Amino acid sequence: MDVDLAARIAAHPKYHELKSKRTKFGLVLTVAMMLAYYGFILLVAFDKELLASKIGAGVTTLGMPLGVGVIVFTIVITAIYVRRANTEFDALNAQLIKETLK
Repeated sequence: MDVDLAARIAAHPKYHELKSKRTKFGLVLTVAMMLAYYGFILLVAFDKELLASKIGAGVTTLGMPLGVGVIVFTIVITAIYVRRANTEFDALNAQLIKETLK
């Protein structure tokens, strides 16, 4: 990459906006995922009785749907990130490239 081009990109306000938005959004999703995952692990470690409690008259325990919920939550926040990346972040990136390569 041309050093001058890299310097122009790094100095452009759209680059700083893109970098800031992407970092903040990624941090929010990371914290949400860590809370969900480590919350479940802490329940496994410290409240096995709660997770082992049966739901209804069947054999399903509370831990099963909570574990599936963590997996589904992971898929949902991944889809949220991909959707925002494909719309807002890609649009900012395209604007940055267009304005920088003039």
